[in-house]
Amino acid sequence: MASTVSNPPTSTEIACQSCGAILLIDATVRSTTCPYCASPSIIRRPPTPNRPSPSFLVGFTINHERATQLVRTWLSKSHLFARSDFKSAVPELTHGIYLPAYLYGAVAHADYSASIGENYTETETYTTTDSQGKSVRRTRTVTKTEWRPLSGRYVCYVVDVLVTASGGVSNEALEAIEPFDLRSLRAYSDSFIAGWLAEEPSRTQAECFRFAHDETVALVERRLKGFMPGDSHRNLQFQTNLNNEVINLVLLPVWSYAVRYAEDRPPVQILVNGQTGRVGGKVPVSTTKVAFAVLAVIGVLLLLALLMSLAS
Repeated sequence: MASTVSNPPTSTEIACQSCGAILLIDATVRSTTCPYCASPSIIRRPPTPNRPSPSFLVGFTINHERATQLVRTWLSKSHLFARSDFKSAVPELTHGIYLPAYLYGAVAHADYSASIGENYTETETYTTTDSQGKSVRRTRTVTKTEWRPLSGRYVCYVVDVLVTASGGVSNEALEAIEPFDLRSLRAYSDSFIAGWLAEEPSRTQAECFRFAHDETVALVERRLKGFMPGDSHRNLQFQTNLNNEVINLVLLPVWSYAVRYAEDRPPVQILVNGQTGRVGGKVPVSTTKVAFAVLAVIGVLLLLALLMSLAS
């Protein structure tokens, strides 16, 4: 007998506790506002291993008006090669949302080996030709490097690694508006998200754990390179073990905007950190501006070559 696989529900019915209206709520959100009486509602779903309940929350401190002003300023000051219609576009508010993310921490132990370079100077004598074509002996100071082996263990705490749990916001997009001041973390309570849109995690905890683990190993490598003594190093090899790993679901305040700058192009997602006001997003590049810049550089190089040939 063939078995059937049931897909998870894409929506949930709830009754507004104020007016009694039956609302159909998307399965990816955990809070909503009744369109009839404007009362906030919290959707309570049983936690699962890969969709736990939030542990912490960072509150909004940037309001809608301020966020919009910051986006407009950011658009107008986009880099030199940004499309002109993008720089003058009017941002459209999609929503203010509590974005799900996982906060990861661990203790890292890295066994390493490397060659450490210590610089020193020597004075050497060399033979060259002077302006009259005669051979002359002169001295100069040269820098040389002495290499020595080094091995050991590097231990550090790694805290406050954030990875997105939202399918609509990439980790690159989240990093663009970081950091969040995590000293303002509060223990999660439904009352904090009442009246706000709050998204359920659409990426599993296991997936986010692997991503945070890999990001932490890369972070330890950067720290280890900075930890190396001497003037330089080479052949760095290391093996990192992470212990006492912890991961918690947190909700982060984010204003999300859509910028429509051309009818034939999809809108660009612009995010604003709802706590610090930092703005992030991908800026579409004008191929015309880039082409003119390349032609200008080529023109300058050709002019310099011509002047050098005339001078010789």
